[in-house]
Amino acid sequence: MPTTVPRVIHTGQALVDLTVEIPDLPARGQNVMASSVTQYAGGAVTVLLAAARLGAQCVHAGSLGAGPHGDVIRAALAADGIEASAPVVTTQDTGVCVVLVEPSAERTFVTTLGAEREITVDSLSTAEVRAGDLVCVTGYSLAVEQTRAPLLEWLTSLPEEAVVVLDPGAAFAALPAEVRDAMLACTDIWTSNAEEATDLLAVRGVAVEASDREIVAQAGALAPVMRSDAVVIVRDGAEGCAVHVAGETTYVPGFPQTPVDTNGAGDTHTGALLAGIAAGATWVDACRRANATAAIKVTRRGPTTAPTAVEVDEFLRTQ
Repeated sequence: MPTTVPRVIHTGQALVDLTVEIPDLPARGQNVMASSVTQYAGGAVTVLLAAARLGAQCVHAGSLGAGPHGDVIRAALAADGIEASAPVVTTQDTGVCVVLVEPSAERTFVTTLGAEREITVDSLSTAEVRAGDLVCVTGYSLAVEQTRAPLLEWLTSLPEEAVVVLDPGAAFAALPAEVRDAMLACTDIWTSNAEEATDLLAVRGVAVEASDREIVAQAGALAPVMRSDAVVIVRDGAEGCAVHVAGETTYVPGFPQTPVDTNGAGDTHTGALLAGIAAGATWVDACRRANATAAIKVTRRGPTTAPTAVEVDEFLRTQ
């Protein structure tokens, strides 16, 4: 058993989100006037900030650039006491993700590649993963060979008692089968939205039984795809999530809100979930708290606007 409180360690890409609010997506080749544009630290930062604000000790093990975008990321991490363990990539800056947000809160993304892709086994190893630590992997790291190879190699070197958390993203189901299988073989916790669960089940040819709530059926259907003791969480926005653990699937209701910006809601949920698990909460309790945290976040603009533990406590008292 670990002798210290588990940390939340993220290996994924920390990017600068350039969030642009628009009335609608323009037709191809046309223009639209934005109502606002704001710069945020995003990507892996969103998960880490949510976890840190709910009390977890957090480390970013990914790479950051030496330019102004890297400075934005470093400042955001430092403000919430999050360590950036890897050495700075001095040859280029961190990349940007342009996020187009419509009035419905739907988002469209355009992402560049930068210093965040310059990871190595040695750079990841600076996190010094200990037994019990929660190590986050995003499927987007596996979509590019530059980050895929060192990440998969490094994962095999982790202590057996480390807990590997996979947030597959939209990219995971489309990966080569051997890459998916290698990642799933070392995954202890799967946490995704319903669409990502559907995509993996479809590519694996797994049928989903009829259910009053699709995410409950999906979580149960995904469990045999994972390691025998893996935990599966499937989210569905305001509907909440389902968690499959120890052979049983539980539906955990959400807290519907009128959304302002859904960018970062899933990452916020993941960060809050892992903070709860690191603190010793049950899976159902951690999921309920994560649902509440994500519900608060969608009422705020920007991906890094996760609430504090006090705000989540107050929110839950009113429900």
